[in-house]
Amino acid sequence: MSINIAIDGPAGAGKSTMAKAVAKELGYIYVDTGALYRAVGLSALRAGIDPSDSDAVTAALGLMRVELKFKDGEQRVFLNREDVSESIRTPEASMAASAVSAIPSVRKFLFQLQKDIAAAHDCVMDGRDIGTVVLPGAQVKIFLTASPEERARRRFNELKAKGIAADYESVLAEMKQRDYNDANRDIAPLKPAEDAVFIDSTGLNIEQSVEKIISVVKEKLL
Repeated sequence: MSINIAIDGPAGAGKSTMAKAVAKELGYIYVDTGALYRAVGLSALRAGIDPSDSDAVTAALGLMRVELKFKDGEQRVFLNREDVSESIRTPEASMAASAVSAIPSVRKFLFQLQKDIAAAHDCVMDGRDIGTVVLPGAQVKIFLTASPEERARRRFNELKAKGIAADYESVLAEMKQRDYNDANRDIAPLKPAEDAVFIDSTGLNIEQSVEKIISVVKEKLL
């Protein structure tokens, strides 16, 4: 039986960075489920579809092929056979991901893919509803958070490092809007699983945060 570690939390909490580091230390694969929703959102944007238009997005799903591939333990995201691992990291793709993730047909479209990966591998999977919906039986559940200002600062620096033009106040406003959207959607809203362990990474660096998560994992699995 595979071991699954679920890490949920709001946008910009550092889930991907920390989950990837935890997976590497444990020798598990890392699955960034948010990347799947970003791929669907990107596909909608490229097709000129409003990502919040449920009917139009649902109709387009039949033309989408979203895949995760793992190379040397690193996840790459493919949309219709194109590697879009970098293209999905823009603010526009982020907001589109938030919109499409509220559409039931999109969640159903990606749900089985996530379940199949978790059943076949020891993995660390992060997202918004991993511990509550996708992997309710995960042996370890973490709810990772940080203040909106801290999360916006991290995302702003990340975008700047990639050469993507961004404004801190705009990033903060988008972060707060996405928090509201994710927490208030009808389908699988962002909330901690009842048995999740809370970790607030405000003021912590990556190494300190990863250390906290690893200690929780060891405690739960021993």
